[in-house]
Amino acid sequence: MDHRKSLAAQRQRRTYRVRNKIRGSAERPRMCVHRSLSNLTVQLIDDAQGKTLVSVSTQEKDLRAQVGYGGNCKAAEILGKVVAERASSVGITTVAFDRGPNRYHGRVAALADAARAGGLQF
Repeated sequence: MDHRKSLAAQRQRRTYRVRNKIRGSAERPRMCVHRSLSNLTVQLIDDAQGKTLVSVSTQEKDLRAQVGYGGNCKAAEILGKVVAERASSVGITTVAFDRGPNRYHGRVAALADAARAGGLQF
Protein backbone atom coordinates (compact mmCIF):
# COMPACT_ATOMS: atom_id res chain seq x y z
CA MET A 1 0.00 0.00 0.00
CA ASP A 2 1.28 3.43 -0.92
CA HIS A 3 2.27 5.38 2.20
CA ARG A 4 0.98 8.76 0.96
CA LYS A 5 -2.34 7.28 -0.05
CA SER A 6 -2.89 5.84 3.40
CA LEU A 7 -2.03 9.18 5.07
CA ALA A 8 -4.50 11.00 2.83
CA ALA A 9 -7.14 8.40 3.60
CA GLN A 10 -6.54 8.76 7.34
CA ARG A 11 -6.83 12.54 7.06
CA GLN A 12 -10.09 12.20 5.12
CA ARG A 13 -11.51 9.81 7.72
CA ARG A 14 -10.64 12.23 10.54
CA THR A 15 -12.34 15.06 8.65
CA TYR A 16 -15.52 13.04 8.12
CA ARG A 17 -15.53 11.83 11.73
CA VAL A 18 -15.49 15.42 13.01
CA ARG A 19 -17.97 16.77 10.43
CA ASN A 20 -20.53 14.00 10.97
CA LYS A 21 -21.12 15.37 14.47
CA ILE A 22 -21.32 19.04 13.42
CA ARG A 23 -23.92 20.82 11.29
CA GLY A 24 -24.06 24.53 10.70
CA SER A 25 -27.25 26.58 10.47
CA ALA A 26 -28.03 30.25 9.94
CA GLU A 27 -28.32 30.79 13.73
CA ARG A 28 -25.26 28.64 14.60
CA PRO A 29 -22.94 28.31 11.58
CA ARG A 30 -20.03 25.89 11.37
CA MET A 31 -16.66 27.55 11.97
CA CYS A 32 -14.40 25.61 9.60
CA VAL A 33 -10.63 25.95 10.09
CA HIS A 34 -8.17 25.11 7.32
CA ARG A 35 -4.53 24.95 8.35
CA SER A 36 -1.67 24.74 5.89
CA LEU A 37 2.04 24.99 6.59
CA SER A 38 2.18 28.73 6.02
CA ASN A 39 -1.42 30.04 6.29
CA LEU A 40 -4.74 29.73 8.08
CA THR A 41 -8.25 30.17 6.70
CA VAL A 42 -11.51 30.35 8.67
CA GLN A 43 -15.03 30.21 7.25
CA LEU A 44 -18.42 30.45 8.92
CA ILE A 45 -20.67 28.17 6.88
CA ASP A 46 -24.44 27.71 6.87
CA ASP A 47 -24.74 24.03 5.87
CA ALA A 48 -28.52 24.21 5.43
CA GLN A 49 -28.15 26.65 2.51
CA GLY A 50 -24.60 25.72 1.56
CA LYS A 51 -23.37 29.31 1.88
CA THR A 52 -20.31 30.88 3.42
CA LEU A 53 -21.38 33.72 5.71
CA VAL A 54 -17.96 35.01 6.81
CA SER A 55 -14.48 34.26 5.51
CA VAL A 56 -11.07 35.31 6.88
CA SER A 57 -7.59 34.29 5.77
CA THR A 58 -4.00 35.21 6.58
CA GLN A 59 -3.57 35.70 2.83
CA GLU A 60 -5.81 38.78 2.71
CA LYS A 61 -3.95 41.97 1.83
CA ASP A 62 -5.02 44.00 4.85
CA LEU A 63 -4.19 41.16 7.25
CA ARG A 64 -0.89 40.23 5.63
CA ALA A 65 0.77 43.45 6.78
CA GLN A 66 -0.57 42.98 10.31
CA VAL A 67 0.21 39.25 10.56
CA GLY A 68 3.45 38.87 8.65
CA TYR A 69 4.05 35.13 8.47
CA GLY A 70 0.68 33.37 8.59
CA GLY A 71 1.82 30.01 9.91
CA ASN A 72 2.34 30.71 13.60
CA CYS A 73 0.30 31.12 16.79
CA LYS A 74 0.54 34.93 16.70
CA ALA A 75 -1.15 34.95 13.30
CA ALA A 76 -3.80 32.53 14.59
CA GLU A 77 -4.62 34.85 17.50
CA ILE A 78 -5.00 37.84 15.18
CA LEU A 79 -7.18 35.78 12.83
CA GLY A 80 -9.38 34.66 15.74
CA LYS A 81 -10.02 38.26 16.77
CA VAL A 82 -10.80 39.31 13.19
CA VAL A 83 -13.24 36.43 12.61
CA ALA A 84 -15.03 37.31 15.87
CA GLU A 85 -15.34 40.96 14.77
CA ARG A 86 -16.65 40.06 11.32
CA ALA A 87 -19.09 37.52 12.76
CA SER A 88 -20.50 40.04 15.23
CA SER A 89 -20.91 42.59 12.43
CA VAL A 90 -23.08 40.07 10.56
CA GLY A 91 -25.00 39.23 13.75
CA ILE A 92 -23.48 35.84 14.58
CA THR A 93 -22.74 35.13 18.25
CA THR A 94 -22.58 31.32 18.49
CA VAL A 95 -20.81 28.87 16.19
CA ALA A 96 -20.06 25.14 15.97
CA PHE A 97 -16.27 24.69 15.88
CA ASP A 98 -15.01 22.40 13.10
CA ARG A 99 -11.31 21.66 13.47
CA GLY A 100 -11.31 19.33 10.46
CA PRO A 101 -8.51 16.75 10.54
CA ASN A 102 -6.36 18.98 12.78
CA ARG A 103 -5.81 18.39 16.47
CA TYR A 104 -7.07 21.01 18.91
CA HIS A 105 -3.52 22.13 19.59
CA GLY A 106 -1.13 24.93 18.70
CA ARG A 107 -2.44 27.28 16.02
CA VAL A 108 -5.93 25.79 15.99
CA ALA A 109 -6.30 26.19 19.77
CA ALA A 110 -4.84 29.72 19.66
CA LEU A 111 -7.36 30.70 16.97
CA ALA A 112 -10.26 29.23 18.97
CA ASP A 113 -9.20 30.93 22.21
CA ALA A 114 -8.85 34.31 20.47
CA ALA A 115 -12.27 33.91 18.83
CA ARG A 116 -13.80 33.14 22.24
CA ALA A 117 -12.07 36.19 23.72
CA GLY A 118 -13.49 38.24 20.82
CA GLY A 119 -17.05 37.26 21.75
CA LEU A 120 -17.88 34.08 19.83
CA GLN A 121 -19.45 31.26 21.82
CA PHE A 122 -18.77 27.58 21.10
